[in-house]
Amino acid sequence: MASARFLVSGLVQGVFFRASTQARALALGVAGHARNLADGRVEVVASGTPEALAELEAWLHEGPPAARVDAVRREDLPAQDDRGFRTR
Repeated sequence: MASARFLVSGLVQGVFFRASTQARALALGVAGHARNLADGRVEVVASGTPEALAELEAWLHEGPPAARVDAVRREDLPAQDDRGFRTR
């Protein structure tokens, strides 16, 4: 299972970004978590098939309707054994 960490910047807090990411990830069969960072970004750590991670990454560039995504930075991680998808 492939794993990656995404850092999403822009207007991504207070716009249901984490909950929307959770819903999208679960629909794609992706496990992991999304959490707000103190600097205003959202961190998404995700594990799934390479195709599912690519689809999630594409979605992160758009986000939910109220969001404004300025940038998405991806860092591939060693395989993780996550189950489910949490928001923090």
